[in-house]
Amino acid sequence: AMGVVFKAHDPVLDRTVAVKKMVAEIGEDEGLRKRFYAEARAAARMNHRNIVTIHELSETEEGEIFIVMELLEGVDLATIIKRKVNLPLEAKLTILAQVCDGLEYAHAQGIVHRDIKPANLHLSPAGLVKILDFGIARLASSHMTGTGALIGTPDYMSPEQVMGESVDQRSDLFAIGAVLYELVSGYKPFN
Repeated sequence: AMGVVFKAHDPVLDRTVAVKKMVAEIGEDEGLRKRFYAEARAAARMNHRNIVTIHELSETEEGEIFIVMELLEGVDLATIIKRKVNLPLEAKLTILAQVCDGLEYAHAQGIVHRDIKPANLHLSPAGLVKILDFGIARLASSHMTGTGALIGTPDYMSPEQVMGESVDQRSDLFAIGAVLYELVSGYKPFN
């Protein structure tokens, strides 16, 4: 919702990258613009094999903000679930273990993702999981997203997040449980 992602070529470093550009409507909203910057800063300061790597944050001459990040091959977990790909239980647990590893690192950095869901979990052809979209991540030291704001995807949100209360790392763990339930059963845990 916050941006559009394009496959691009970095001519300086001669590599293929992904470029996430803020959509025009959001670029005009100062609050959402700040959240976009927070996404890039939060993700850029993390260096973990299970978190997407951010290379650059910049603006065009017209004031359009964009993030340059690693280009990922493969599919997101939402696609795997939708296509009913028959993965063995051990593979499903390995996927979620990698998500837990990435989130453990993010939590140690003071970052709560707040929107863990299958669409934000990318699986490479080699089986490496990357956590995407820290666009609504809440830095523990930030007050940008205050109590009372409902931010996230309701199907995977913890009760305190649904009620607009303060969230912490436990909300991400709740979301992991909801993702695991869906990955194993093929159905979302809540209607």
